[in-house]
Amino acid sequence: MELKWVILIAAVLMYTLVIAFQDKKVWFTTFTAVFCIVLGIIFPGVIFSSGSGETSRIFALTNAFSSLINWNVLMIYVGAMTIAALFLYSKVPAKIADWLVKISPSTGVAIVLILAMTGIISIFVENVATVLVMAPIALSLCKKLKMNPTMFMVGLAVMSNLEGTATLVGDPPSMIFAAAANYNFNDFFIHNGKLSIFFVVQTGLLAGCIFFYFVFAKFKEKINIEGEDIVSSFPAVLMLAMIFGLALLSFISPSLAKVIPESVMNFSSGLFVVILAAIGVLWYAFNQKKSGEEIWKLIKELDWETIFFLMGIFVVVGAISGAGLLRDFASFLVNVCGGSKLLGFVIILAVSILISGFVDNVPYIMVMLPVAQQMASGFGTGGELYMFALLVGSCLGGNLTPFGASANVVAMGIVKNEGYPMSFGKWLKLGGTFTLITTAAAAFVLWFIWS
Repeated sequence: MELKWVILIAAVLMYTLVIAFQDKKVWFTTFTAVFCIVLGIIFPGVIFSSGSGETSRIFALTNAFSSLINWNVLMIYVGAMTIAALFLYSKVPAKIADWLVKISPSTGVAIVLILAMTGIISIFVENVATVLVMAPIALSLCKKLKMNPTMFMVGLAVMSNLEGTATLVGDPPSMIFAAAANYNFNDFFIHNGKLSIFFVVQTGLLAGCIFFYFVFAKFKEKINIEGEDIVSSFPAVLMLAMIFGLALLSFISPSLAKVIPESVMNFSSGLFVVILAAIGVLWYAFNQKKSGEEIWKLIKELDWETIFFLMGIFVVVGAISGAGLLRDFASFLVNVCGGSKLLGFVIILAVSILISGFVDNVPYIMVMLPVAQQMASGFGTGGELYMFALLVGSCLGGNLTPFGASANVVAMGIVKNEGYPMSFGKWLKLGGTFTLITTAAAAFVLWFIWS
C-alpha cells in the first residue's frame, strides 16, 4: 500500500473521531500528528521534504515545528483572545448596547441594532464570548416584553458566526486563510485593487439585518433598560491599538523586511499582538488590583483547546499535502466540474455549507484551502474566488444547525436554562433561513467582484 493511502486512512479516522467525540478532539489530532511525523522519520522524503531537497529523518521531525505549525497565527490568536477577554470585562460592549436601545425608535429596531452590533463585535472578539456578553441584554429586553427569547438568542449566535471571517483576527479560519494565501491585515479589506472578503461578508450582514428586521418588526413600542457602568476604557484602547497596529504593520512590512531578518518578520504580527496582550494582563493585575488566582483564571479560561487542536491539524494537513493527496483531490474536482468555473464555485460553496453545519470548520478549512487554490489553477483563474467561497460557505454554514458552531450550542444552553428548550426543527427554521439568505447575498457579491 502506498504511504499516501496510509496518511489518508489516518486522517479520515481522525476526522471521524473528532466529529464523534468533540470533547477529545485534541487527543485525536495530537496522536495523528505524531503518527505522521513518525512515518516521515521512517520514510524520509516521502511525506516531508523541503524546497532545497532536504529529506533527512531529522528534517521530518524539525519541519513539523519550524514550518508546518504556523506560530505567527497561534500568537495572534492567543493575544487577540486575551485582549478580547479584557474588552468584555471592561463592560464597554454592554454600554454600547444600552446606548443603541436608548436611541432606537422602537424595540424591534433596537433588537436589530443589537444583533448588528453583535456581528461587529465578533469581527474582533471570539464568537462564544460575544454571545455571552450580549445575552444578558437580550434576556432583559425579552423579559420586559414578555417575549420568548429563542429568536433573539439564535440571532446573537448566527450574527456572531457571520462576522468571524471578516478580518484577520476574527476567527481561526481567517488566520489559517491568511497564512495559506499570504494575506496581511489590510488584504482582508482591499486586495489587488478589489474589494476583499471583509466587504463580501458585510453584504451578508446587511442581508441578515433586513431578515431580522422583518422577524422583529412587530415589536413597535419603546422601552428603557438599565445600563451598566464601564469598568475602564483601557481594554478598548488595547483593542483599537491591535486593529490599527496590524493595519500599520501590513503597510510597513515590505519596508521593514529590508532591514529586519525574514525569520523575525514572519512573526511580527504575532509578537505585536502578544505584547499588547501582556500589557493588558499587567494592567489587569496592577491597575485593577487582581490577585494571582484571578489572573490565572483569566489566562486559563482562554480557548487553549483550539490552540493545541490547531497545532495538530497544521501537522496532519502538512502530511496530507506532502503526500500529494490534495493535488489528487483538486484534479478530481476539476474533472467533476467539467471545466465550468461557475459549477466549481457552487460546489465549493454548497459542500462547505453542508459540512460546516455538522463539522468543525477549522480542520475542514485547513484541508480544503490548498484544494481550492489548486482548483483555481486548474481553471486558470485567481485563487481568491474559490478560497473566499470556501471561507463564506464554511463560516456561514455553521449557522445551519444548532451544533454547527460553539456559539450555537451556548445560545441553546442559555434559552434552555430560561425554560425554552430548542428543537432541531426550530433552529433550522430560523438559522437555516438566515444561512441561505446571507450566503446567497455574499456569494452573489463575491462572484461579481472576483469571477
